[in-house]
Order: sequence, then structure tokens, then C-alpha cells
Amino acid sequence: MELWQVPVLFSRLPMFPFFDLAHYVASVMALKEQRGAVEVSVRSPIACWFSAMLYCFGGSVLSSLMLAEPPIAFLAKGTNILLASSVWYLVFYCPQDIFYRCFAFLPLRLLVAGMKEVTRTWKITAGVAHADSHFKDAWLVMVAVGWARGAGGGLISNFEQLVRGVWKPETNELLKMSYPVKVTLIGAVLFTLQHSQYLPIARHNLVFLYTIFLVVSKVTMMLTRSAASPFAPIEAALGHMFFGLQKTPSKVKGEGTTSSNGSSVCDRSSEQHRDSVKKRQAKKTE
Repeated sequence: MELWQVPVLFSRLPMFPFFDLAHYVASVMALKEQRGAVEVSVRSPIACWFSAMLYCFGGSVLSSLMLAEPPIAFLAKGTNILLASSVWYLVFYCPQDIFYRCFAFLPLRLLVAGMKEVTRTWKITAGVAHADSHFKDAWLVMVAVGWARGAGGGLISNFEQLVRGVWKPETNELLKMSYPVKVTLIGAVLFTLQHSQYLPIARHNLVFLYTIFLVVSKVTMMLTRSAASPFAPIEAALGHMFFGLQKTPSKVKGEGTTSSNGSSVCDRSSEQHRDSVKKRQAKKTE
């Protein structure tokens, strides 16, 4: 086998069952590590199961809604649902938590996380192609559906939290995007340009290079235990250049302190006024 054939063979890898299994394991483990998820699994197993399915198939649900297709179409894949449900049961209800502890072992967790990133690439490409079959050469639709298919679990995180009885609108991914959502959006743009033949690179080469970048960056972030995005310096520069974004925490903090001081001064003056009124009334009564 020659070196140039590696990207071609890589682009033909089947996702089922091993890569899909890794995706389900990583997703359900991430759900279990959410605050209050274990309590929900004890109080309401059905709600916990539904949350796990949203973690595993959130991209399919969101992309189906965007294309006016049945959002429950993923339930028709009985084998995948059975596999994901088995993983959910073992992660939450395995005796002595053996299954979770086994995959929490760092080498295994790195392997599972890397395989999950491989499935992200396949989902983006599938979403772009699926959108193009509905809306020919509609760039924005292809980008949106590819983004939703690859990062749907994060984009519908608020709805998933509602299933567990949690409402945190400040965690909306559109307000503060996490790294997986950002890198998926970049991938959706790249694969849309390649699909429309505006990016001079073969599809299998782009799949290979993008996936390698995803896996390397994910493994590096896990090893260094860093949540900072590799795109942070570029984002800061572009934000300042095009939108005039500046760091304003100190200014806001200063305004907060002045307002709090102002309110405290008002409170003190009102208290002094009340004391003086009471003293006058006491003198009158004397």
C-alpha cells in the first residue's frame, strides 16, 4: 500500500459498530459527569435514558428539525438505539460502577475520545451532502445542517438539561461556544466549500487532514487538561479587527462598584433621615 492511498482507505472506514460504540461511550460518560445526572438516573431512569439518547443522537434530531423531517427518525435505527441504550445502562447501572471506571482509565478514554472525533467528521460530511440533496447549492443550508449534524448534542444542550429538570439559559452555546462546536462549524464551512468545488482539495484528503487535526487537538487538550480553544488568539484578533471587541470586565466591575457604593450612600442617607425624624418625634412627645 502506497502512502497516497492512506487517505482514500481512511475515508472508506465504516463507522458501525466500533466508532459508533466509542461515540456512545464518550457521550454517555460525559452525561454522567454532569451535575445531578446520577441523581436523575435514580429518580427517573426514563428521563436519564432520554437525555442519553439526546447526547448520542442530538445531531440527527437537530438536523432533521432543520430540514422539516421527523425528529424521531433516529429511533428507526433499532441496532444503534439498542447499542446506545446498552452503553447507557452499563455506564449508569453497572454493579460497582465497573464499566465507567474501566473507560475512565486515561489510555482507554483517550482512545474513545479520538474515535468519537472521527465520527464527528463523518457526521459533518453526511449533513452537508444531505442538505445539498434537499437544497441544491445552498451554502448556508449546507453549513447549518453540517454544523447541526456534527455538534447537535452541544447545540441542544439546553433542551437536554430541561429533560433533567435543569434550566441554565446562560449555558447556551450560541452565547459562548465550546471548542467542539467551534471546530465543527469550521469543518462544516470547509466541507461545504469542498462539496461545492470551491476548495481545491480532494474530499478524502480533506477528511483525512481534518480528522487528524480533530484527534490531535482533542488528545492534547485532554492530556494537558486545558479547556482553552486553540483558536482563542485568532478569535481575539479577528473580533477586535472586525467587531471592535475589547475586554471590558474591569470597566463593568468598576461600574458595579460605583453603583453599589452609590446605593450604599443612599441607604446611609435614608437611615440618617429616619433617625433624625425619630429623634424629633421623641422630643415632641417629651
